[in-house]
Amino acid sequence: MPSAAERTRTLVQSTSSAVLLIPGARAAYPEQLAPQARAVGPDGEVFLLFPADSPAVRAATHAQDDELSAVLEITDVAPVSVPNRIRGRAWVSGWLTCVPGLAGPGGMMVRLEVGEACVDDLWGAESVEPEEFARASADPLVAHETELLQHLHSAHSEQVQGLSGLLGDRNGMEVLPAEVPQLPLGGAPRARSDGAWANGPRAVPLALDRFGLRVRFAGERCFDARFDFPTPVRDITELRRAMHTLFEAASH
Repeated sequence: MPSAAERTRTLVQSTSSAVLLIPGARAAYPEQLAPQARAVGPDGEVFLLFPADSPAVRAATHAQDDELSAVLEITDVAPVSVPNRIRGRAWVSGWLTCVPGLAGPGGMMVRLEVGEACVDDLWGAESVEPEEFARASADPLVAHETELLQHLHSAHSEQVQGLSGLLGDRNGMEVLPAEVPQLPLGGAPRARSDGAWANGPRAVPLALDRFGLRVRFAGERCFDARFDFPTPVRDITELRRAMHTLFEAASH
């Protein structure tokens, strides 16, 4: 499974919605505290792009040499319609400074020096040290996950539904109740014999990373099943092979 640091880096470098929380900074509209772009620097610092007249830039400018604390809050929402659509949140806190010269006309880049971070997602809730965050890498599929999940849902829904045939297989599969998404995965998959999927609940691809695919089954009961790839994938080509293998196993 991905480490907490990797999951946090993935969320920071994803297209999930984010807001920068600064004590005392007020905005007429919530989007004024939402960065237009974000990136992670070589030392683990987070760069955030704002309009030059945004509350975040004003606060960082007025702080000058004083330490201005701030928290970047990221909310990860599934790109397809499912029950309990929020997949997780991450918080990266630290100290904010302006970085003149890195942004274009009308914009200003601010730098968030990471002091601590934490993530609460489908894998569980964990804290992340700044050094761990700096060393971690984002999941290689992060830039494509939204498009891939939407494609699976629209063009391969029958094959995703067919994965229910693997629910009795204990190899590389974990079943969890979707109403408790923060429950950590681990150990042997739990077998279910209460017939929760006997009537064929609707299957929706929920999350995709280099380790596998998570599907949410919604019917009389709602639960998640995670289908791990034989080996972690490194790019789209390897992902296609892994998904083909997974669908082939389900068809048999």
